[in-house]
Amino acid sequence: MKENLKNVIITTVHRGVWFCQVDSKSDLTAKTLTGLKNTRMAIYWNTKNGLQELCDVGPNAQSKLSSISDIEVLHDVTAVFLVSEKAAKIWLNI
Repeated sequence: MKENLKNVIITTVHRGVWFCQVDSKSDLTAKTLTGLKNTRMAIYWNTKNGLQELCDVGPNAQSKLSSISDIEVLHDVTAVFLVSEKAAKIWLNI
């Protein structure tokens, strides 16, 4: 059975910016999130429209991203942004 995942970018108090996929039924209001799939940390991005550009169109050729991994627990969450399907394909395939 295919998992029902939602594409999001999560920011943390420690200035971390993470793309990930979460279960669509996850409580995204929590300060600690668990079970994050296919995560990538945005180490550097050279966007003209800031963080939301990463959500709308995805990282560009000048962006520096981590490898993909799962994160069991992520603490100190400050925001959760929805990511477009177009942007998610780039995050997952760059």
